[in-house]
Amino acid sequence: MQWNAFIEQQTLINLAIVTGTSLILYLVLASALRLISNRFAAKASRSSTRVYHFAAQMLKHTSRILILAFSILMALKLVDLGPRWQSTMEHGWFIALAFQVALWLDMGVRMWTESLTRDGKTRNPVTTTLFGIMIRILIWTMMLLSILANLGVNITAMVASLGVGGIAIALAVQTLLSDIFASMSIGIDKPFEIGDFVVFDDVAGNIEHIGLKTTRIRSLSGEQIVCGNSQLLSRVLHNYKRMNTRRIVFKFGISYDTPTAKVAEVSAMVQRVIDQVEKTNFDRAHFLSFSKSQLTFEVVHIVQTSDYNQYMDIQQEINLGLLEGMRELDVRFAFPRRSVEFAGGELPEIAVAGVPARATERNDADTFGN
Repeated sequence: MQWNAFIEQQTLINLAIVTGTSLILYLVLASALRLISNRFAAKASRSSTRVYHFAAQMLKHTSRILILAFSILMALKLVDLGPRWQSTMEHGWFIALAFQVALWLDMGVRMWTESLTRDGKTRNPVTTTLFGIMIRILIWTMMLLSILANLGVNITAMVASLGVGGIAIALAVQTLLSDIFASMSIGIDKPFEIGDFVVFDDVAGNIEHIGLKTTRIRSLSGEQIVCGNSQLLSRVLHNYKRMNTRRIVFKFGISYDTPTAKVAEVSAMVQRVIDQVEKTNFDRAHFLSFSKSQLTFEVVHIVQTSDYNQYMDIQQEINLGLLEGMRELDVRFAFPRRSVEFAGGELPEIAVAGVPARATERNDADTFGN
């Protein structure tokens, strides 16, 4: 009985030692983390770099439960628990440390993605968020596998089975995954960004939203066009937002009865008109070809802006100048017309309502004469 009493008394003493030491260590660790966090926050306020800010926030979000677990594990070293408990404590140390490191890294990744999105440093917040989620999944997966390996679990077979299952899932959702990876490609390569004006096939509009699976385009006519990311990347896409200049080629025609000297003056007149217009540079104007009903001129000028409305204003000013210049030269624009010639120079005999054509012509002539 005395031996049992001694054992119970020793157990109570060990329990008291562990409890008291755990509380003291908990308070010390919590105070130390708070002090270090405040120091980092003070440095962050005086520095332009975000490293101190991230470190301060990560330490502030240290798990109180894990601090208590660390305190209990350290206090247990003061008592003799036997070799079996020593092995359990070693596993406990690793599990608690792995959880805490994963929490710190998870918090760091979340703050990094939020800062990029909030400060406008990324034009594709969906892709940035997707990268953040993937990194966080990787962190927690590595943490789980390391804990299982520390506990003696054969993770090689587990990873192999997960690989087979992953292949089956990938085959089932391959369309979704192709769009997600296309979204990642858009975020990395940046062929277009939100706000860009793009044209492909019969679609023309501004990029309004880039999602995980689809990209939404606001067309010129007002409706929203939704296109899968993988389908969008497979097309030849024209991004006019990144166009610095526009090379404009247009044609016009003058009538065949224009004298040769005035035909030669048309090119110089076109150059004078374009030189007077702002935000465009004259390139060339040539008498190009003999068309069916006109003498065709081809004009090239370089517009120094990517804005479509400004280009149309410039082209309108050039067209008005050409109208005025052609009137000054007394040169007529060509319009389609067709001349019909009859063999022998006389109209054929055509009866109109039983009256010969020649008689009809005489009546018309008499009528006009009167």
